[in-house]
Amino acid sequence: MDFNSDLFVYAKWLGLATIFSLVVAIVSFVAGWSFRFRLVGVTSFMTVLTLGTFALGLSFFPKVEIPGAARYTLVYDNGANQAVVSVTPDIEKSAIEPTLLQAASDLYSYGRTGTGGNNQFTIKLRTVLHPKTGVSQPLFLGEARRSLIASGDEDIKIDVFKRSLKQLPKRS
Repeated sequence: MDFNSDLFVYAKWLGLATIFSLVVAIVSFVAGWSFRFRLVGVTSFMTVLTLGTFALGLSFFPKVEIPGAARYTLVYDNGANQAVVSVTPDIEKSAIEPTLLQAASDLYSYGRTGTGGNNQFTIKLRTVLHPKTGVSQPLFLGEARRSLIASGDEDIKIDVFKRSLKQLPKRS
């Protein structure tokens, strides 16, 4: 069941009911019925319901799940064209690319804008290593770049930093 397309079906039927209600309200004014102003209220309420259902259908976007993606935490987001997400240091190397794809999918929105003519949304993936007690070292593992203009951008460029992968702790 696709909830998004169901909302458009409901909006279509509500729209038809609203048009019917409007026709009945116009006929009531022509015929001089005593409850004609109540029909104006019903028509107005039906219009609000129709527009609200249609708007909900436009705003609802189902979440895409990328297989193999690790859990991440949003660390920084300027709301425009840059974001940084963090993962645990014990991430599997095979999960880095799917995690970047998942973050690129999750964090994209129509409200993002490019700054300085840059229409690329850049998501950087990092972890924090602790080589000694009391010392924290951020380590960037990769980045994803996608278009800010195209919502269905299938051309997401992924760069995995091979040098940084060598610094990850060995899994036992």
